[in-house]
Amino acid sequence: MSRPDVSEAVPTVGGEPVRVAEGVFVLPDRRAELVPNVGFVVGERAALVVDTGLGPSNGEYVLGQARRLAGSRPLYLTTTHFHPEHAFGAQAFRGAAAIVGNRAQRDELRRKGAAYLGMFSGFGEAIAAALADVELVEPDLVYDGEAELDLGGRKVVLRAVGPAHTAGDQLVLVDDHVVFGGDLFESRIFPILPYFPPHDTDVDPDRWIDLLARLAADGPDVVVPGHGEVGDRTLLRDVHDYLVHLRDETARLQAAGVPADDAAATIGEAARARWSTWERPEWITAGVHAWYGLRTANPGDL
Repeated sequence: MSRPDVSEAVPTVGGEPVRVAEGVFVLPDRRAELVPNVGFVVGERAALVVDTGLGPSNGEYVLGQARRLAGSRPLYLTTTHFHPEHAFGAQAFRGAAAIVGNRAQRDELRRKGAAYLGMFSGFGEAIAAALADVELVEPDLVYDGEAELDLGGRKVVLRAVGPAHTAGDQLVLVDDHVVFGGDLFESRIFPILPYFPPHDTDVDPDRWIDLLARLAADGPDVVVPGHGEVGDRTLLRDVHDYLVHLRDETARLQAAGVPADDAAATIGEAARARWSTWERPEWITAGVHAWYGLRTANPGDL
C-alpha cells in the first residue's frame, strides 16, 4: 500500500501567528509535510495552545509563541489527537501549562504512542532527529465527553468525538465561531484513514462522515484544519463528500468482487479528476484498503 514519501521532509514549525478571529491565532503549516496548523486562543485571564508540532524543539518554539501572545496569563495545552506531528512536542509544556485532554486520547497514547514514535522515526533523517528525545506526556487534566474552559471573555469547549480519524479525536470550539479539528479535516489534501492492522484499527469512517455532516450543517464559520489553509464550512463539506464517495465506491466494487488493488486504481483515477487540486493522492489507495479491511472484519457492513 503506497503512502506519500516524506523522507525529505523537514518538519519545522515556524513563522508568526496569524489572527483568524478575535483572540484566535494560527501558526500556519505552510503546507509543509508533517507540520500542523498550531492554534492559540487568548482570553483576558488565560490562553490555550492547540497542538505542539513534532518533537520537543517544535514544542519549545510553540511555547515561546504562546508566551509572547499570552504575556503573564496562565497557559493551557490541548491536542486534537495523539499523532506525533500534533502531540509529540508536549514535553516542552510540562510545568509551563496545564495539559488537558480527553480520556480516549490519553488511553490511545498509552496503547500506541511508542509504536507511532518508532514508525515516524523511520520516515526520514530529519523526522528521526526531531523525535530523538521525545518523552510521551499524558494530560494533567482528563475529561470524558466535553469540557469547558473559560479563558476570560472567551469560551472554549473541548469535545471528544472519536473514534473517527483516531479513537481519541477532539474538537476545539471557540465562542461557537471557530473550530480546530486536527486531521478530521484538511484543506486540499486527501484524508488519511489510518487502518494498519493488527496495530491500529480504530478508524471509524462512518462516524467521521456523520460528524462532518453535523459540523457542516450548523458548525462554526471559521474552520482551522490540521493541515492546509484556514477555511469555512465549505472545507468540511468537501472532506465529507470525498469520504462519502470513497465509502460508496468501495462498497460497490467490493460487493462485485473486485480486488482492493483494482478498486484503488479505478477509484483513484476518478478521485484525482474530481478533486484535481488536492495533494497526497497516495492516501486514496490507503483509504480504499481501509474500507475493504473494515468491511472484511465486519462483514455485516457489506
